[in-house]
Amino acid sequence: MSKTVSINVEHITRVEGHGNIVVRVRDDKLETCHFEVVEAPRFFEAMLKGRSWYEAAIITSRICGICSIGHQMTSLKATETALKIPVSEQTVLFRKLLVDGSILSSHLLHVLFLAAPDVLGVPSAFALMDSNPHAVELALKTKRLANDLCDAVGGRMIHPITCVPGGFTDLPTPEVLRDLKTRYEKEMLPMLFEVADILESVAENFPDFTRETEFISLGDASEYPFYDGRIASTDGETYPVDEYLSVTNETIVDHSTAKHTHNKRASYMVGALARLNNNFDKLTDTAKQVAARFGLAAVNHNPFMNNVAQLVECVHCAQTVIGRIDDLLQRGIEPEKPPREWKGKPGRGVGSTEVPRGILFHDYTYDATGRIVKANCVIPTNQNFANVDLDMQAFVPEMLQRGMDDNAMQFNLEMLVRAYDPCISCSVHMVKVD
Repeated sequence: MSKTVSINVEHITRVEGHGNIVVRVRDDKLETCHFEVVEAPRFFEAMLKGRSWYEAAIITSRICGICSIGHQMTSLKATETALKIPVSEQTVLFRKLLVDGSILSSHLLHVLFLAAPDVLGVPSAFALMDSNPHAVELALKTKRLANDLCDAVGGRMIHPITCVPGGFTDLPTPEVLRDLKTRYEKEMLPMLFEVADILESVAENFPDFTRETEFISLGDASEYPFYDGRIASTDGETYPVDEYLSVTNETIVDHSTAKHTHNKRASYMVGALARLNNNFDKLTDTAKQVAARFGLAAVNHNPFMNNVAQLVECVHCAQTVIGRIDDLLQRGIEPEKPPREWKGKPGRGVGSTEVPRGILFHDYTYDATGRIVKANCVIPTNQNFANVDLDMQAFVPEMLQRGMDDNAMQFNLEMLVRAYDPCISCSVHMVKVD
């Protein structure tokens, strides 16, 4: 008997922003299957035009309340490259420490509050408070620790105020850093292992689905790269960051107000799984051990493992935080004097960092007065949308063959979208006017 399916999920829940899942199957033939982005653009690139070199990072941190630190770091790097502003080793260490905190804060929010209900068999984090209160307690306590790190280094958790071109306006004291180190050793790491225990107990609930694709992230020879590196692909190629346009190749599609991207294949994936696939050997040994508990190793093509990769990165970042603090304390913390006056020349700069959802690019062109004349931002989530569509188009026929009913198929498709941890509002950078 032929199968007809109609799935229309308006505004999928437990993601940031608004997006719809649309699937139509008629007589066993897949006619429509895509993820619709229905957000309106916010024109941040246009807002940047005419603004000064000192304002860019402040403005672009507002692109996202979750990835504000990543946008700020990427913006600062673009400005410093364009205007040839030097930064000290101490500045880079503190920035990396801040990025580690932002990765932890975002991943813990997603893994425990947004994704975990799917594998723990409850509809939301509110229901989780009744069925597994310890998981909620772990979520709150670990996220608090991540937020405290960001607050100590950046001046506040969201939209940091101490990070400026060339350095920091204020830095945490050695006493604050020592306290954070102790808390990460005695509290954060043990709690992350408890989170791993919880997810491992329901690991069979992560769907068994794979579709071969390309994974794009930063790659670095010296460390697991969140702050710096070259563009790397699991297909074996690397690219300088300033050649990002040849990798992203953004295109407009009819069913989305966010652009799609592709490199050499029809799509690629960014995010925690992409970083792990490209840089697995740079993880700490403990992080690799957590990955092994879930059978996760490079190169893994199951998009649902992105959430496990996020947990693995949390363990890695927690250990890295401890090491960075040790390094800073041994060096001794020196007051910084970032530049305040314009002394540059016209120039263009591209910055890239890894934010929680994947590789991010900011591209600014400055005039002789230090004001932006052109800007471009390529957001991780919009780089994932083409891959989401192709995953759905491969997953639906598999689910049909398994004899799933419409409700089960809808649940699995929603879980698939959530696995990507999309930040949909940030991804919208175009508008179609008829």
